[in-house]
Amino acid sequence: MNIKIINKSQHELPNYETIASAGMDLRANISDPITLKTLERTIVKTGLFIELPIGYEAQVRPRSGLAAKKGITVLNSPGTVDADYRGEIGVILVNLSNEDFVIENGERIAQLIIAKHERADWVEVQELSETSRSEGGFGSTGVK
Repeated sequence: MNIKIINKSQHELPNYETIASAGMDLRANISDPITLKTLERTIVKTGLFIELPIGYEAQVRPRSGLAAKKGITVLNSPGTVDADYRGEIGVILVNLSNEDFVIENGERIAQLIIAKHERADWVEVQELSETSRSEGGFGSTGVK
């Protein structure tokens, strides 16, 4: 699938690192480093603008290494870029660690996944079909 992209960053286009990669790394496109203090959040711009076909979204997800090693994650994970959005892709990062984290220009800050999605039409009813789970919620399917 081809997706139109404008790259106003100083960096190469996002790409798949391996043949089996689902996501492409997004890089910070900033003029000065950003220091993210403990529990602080910020929007980091990427310099990328995309045009997705209707029926697709781009999901902005955390990078597992950055989350595990540094406690840095995407706050609204996954963030959604809709097909009709034409603005710059930004990443809401939060520092969940006990140490300040410095974001440098070009740093890989998140990953972008292109995903097909469906649109639903609601059918309002008075009751739903029964299942073995029924109304069991959070943690209800675990071993007791």
